[in-house]
Amino acid sequence: MITIKILKTTVFMAFMTLSAIPSQGQDLLARQAPVDRKMKAVDSIVLNRLIEQEMLENPSGDLYSEWDTEATHYYGNTLPDEATIDLRGFCMPTPSRVITSNFGARWGRQHKGLDIKVYIGDTIRAAFSGKVRIVKYEPRGYGKYVVIRHYNGLETYYGHMSKQLVRENEEVKAGDPIGLGGNTGRSTGSHLHFETRLCGVALNPALMFDFRNQDVTGDFYTFRRNKYAAESAQATRLRGVSGKKKGGRFDADSDDDSELAIAAPSASFAPEVHFHKVKKGETLQSIARKCHTTVDALCKLNRIGKSIRLMPGQILKYN
Repeated sequence: MITIKILKTTVFMAFMTLSAIPSQGQDLLARQAPVDRKMKAVDSIVLNRLIEQEMLENPSGDLYSEWDTEATHYYGNTLPDEATIDLRGFCMPTPSRVITSNFGARWGRQHKGLDIKVYIGDTIRAAFSGKVRIVKYEPRGYGKYVVIRHYNGLETYYGHMSKQLVRENEEVKAGDPIGLGGNTGRSTGSHLHFETRLCGVALNPALMFDFRNQDVTGDFYTFRRNKYAAESAQATRLRGVSGKKKGGRFDADSDDDSELAIAAPSASFAPEVHFHKVKKGETLQSIARKCHTTVDALCKLNRIGKSIRLMPGQILKYN
């Protein structure tokens, strides 16, 4: 009899305990609700800040509405009247300091980039972090080339390479190898054709890159449509092929434009070097005469002997 009472009591207590669980759970949920609402508000603030930060760090999201891996030049969005480009976190595409051709008019047509002297097989690197948009071969133009869209809004072009080392849609970081120097496409000698474009429009790389000093021109470059032409011309005079060294600075030739003058950093480098691509049948003597130099000077500069056998396509330096 006592056993039956104890059993009934145990069953009753268990029932009461189970009945109380849902109400306790509801109390816990009720107490948690204000916390959840606060966390939701905090999450929204953090999310908005992250979105704002991403927009600041990735202007390309505002400048480009599409991702096109077919068209070499993307003209989807109108070039803004003013845009600030973040040049921090850069890497020079090549350690070469020799510019062989300026941006602008050349041979009756517009040259949309800078030509930098590199040799076949030299490593070419991404100038900024970004995503590879184009990897193609154009036999009558860029040759083997790569186009990268960067988070700072720029697109950079690397032309005439002998080999591409990246694929379309691949994420790259500044300094990653993307190709090897070459002489493919419409090219008269091994070099890197380097372009900087904003919304498909070519901007003078000399406004942002100082190849002689292996540096960018500042932490930021602000493009202003109404001042661009004058600033581009000045950048070419300071950092292009015709830039002359005077008193530790590159003189803007004889054009004194103090309002737009950009002080170039001090630099120390060898006299300007030119390059000659050996043709079939040429000798050191004939090349020396053609380049207005001497055989001894050619041999010293190229570290070769006078009895060397020249090969067609070989590149020789001369002053």
